[in-house]
Amino acid sequence: MRSLYLPSLLVLALLLVVTATVGQPPSGGWTQWGGPTQDFRAASTGLAASWPEAGPRKLWTRELGEGYSAILVDSGRLYTMYRDGDQEAVACLNSKTGETVWEHKYAAAPHESHVQQFGDGPRSTPLISGDMLYTIGVAGKIHGLNKKDGTVVWSHDLWNDFGGNPLNHGYSSSPIAYKNTVIVPVGGEGQSLVAFDKKDGHVVWKQHSFKNSYSTPKVVDVGGRDELIVFMAKQLIGIDPTSGDLRWEYPIENQWGQNISMPVMVDGTLLLSSLQAGSRGLKLTRDGDKTALEEVWSTRKIQFYHVATARDGDYVYGSTGNGPAFMTAINIKTGEIAWRKRGFAKANCLYADGKLIILDEDGMLYLTTANPEDLTVHSQVELLDKVSWTVPTLVGKTLYVRDKSSILALDLG
Repeated sequence: MRSLYLPSLLVLALLLVVTATVGQPPSGGWTQWGGPTQDFRAASTGLAASWPEAGPRKLWTRELGEGYSAILVDSGRLYTMYRDGDQEAVACLNSKTGETVWEHKYAAAPHESHVQQFGDGPRSTPLISGDMLYTIGVAGKIHGLNKKDGTVVWSHDLWNDFGGNPLNHGYSSSPIAYKNTVIVPVGGEGQSLVAFDKKDGHVVWKQHSFKNSYSTPKVVDVGGRDELIVFMAKQLIGIDPTSGDLRWEYPIENQWGQNISMPVMVDGTLLLSSLQAGSRGLKLTRDGDKTALEEVWSTRKIQFYHVATARDGDYVYGSTGNGPAFMTAINIKTGEIAWRKRGFAKANCLYADGKLIILDEDGMLYLTTANPEDLTVHSQVELLDKVSWTVPTLVGKTLYVRDKSSILALDLG
């Protein structure tokens, strides 16, 4: 009787674990741009419903250096980038204290065409895959580093070695991992996208001649097949991530060639948005070896610029416009605008535990509830005093925020 009873308890326990985790974003780290599922959703639970007037409890703060790279979290360490004079720096910090574990610095002067009005700090967010950390600075230099100690395993110069198009605001796309490769937009003739081997950095494939912009690639499922979607300067393209072969392209551009905000996909419908051009809904379906593309809606009223949006269900929540900005909710599948709210500066968003966390460029942090009916602000606090264009990172109940030159860790529990 005992030999039957104990296995039954084990089976029940396993079923409970599986049931509790189905449909949840992976927890335990933040290892790429956009988080575990690349849609700025965290698996955190038990967050406070409101904050004291002074804001959530500060765990630690430190100066770092100029930059806009987001903060990665993995196994008790943080990873990000900053500028130190004529050098770029990759920094590994203790997540509990903010103290430096290791740094890797290298010479990397911005391109002569670089617009210095917004600073020379790195824009791209690193990538963690296995024991490796992959980084790209504002000058287009990519490094594959040992994440434990920062040792350089391999490196390339995307602009000089691969003919990439220098951008006025510096290289900004974040690398993405796919199987044994790291894929990055470059913008060179015949090599606008390049896939490097994770281990030694050799070129696995390079294809196309699209000019690069500032967006990060994303892998989506189309009819059971992986598809890499990339926002280039004048079009959105769909790529076979294994070979680099082009499956489709869709023209969308503005006068600056600045397509930035990463597209969002739900149930085969893709939302893409850009300044001036507005937003579109594209239905992607697989037709044999081809991908069929259909525009199902379009609006100029929603223009996500250099902001991170957050999705919940069929709705995307984000900051639309440049200069005067609105917080807004839009249905991915229909293009219906549920609401637009004044009173916010341009902002980045993060969704967790039924809450929408908003950090605007003026350093105001908001705790809100967002749904198709309304946006309710529960708490707000003026947190940072320099331009805050970096999307926050949330792991567990700890929120990591960054302005142009400092990092702050907060307890949201």
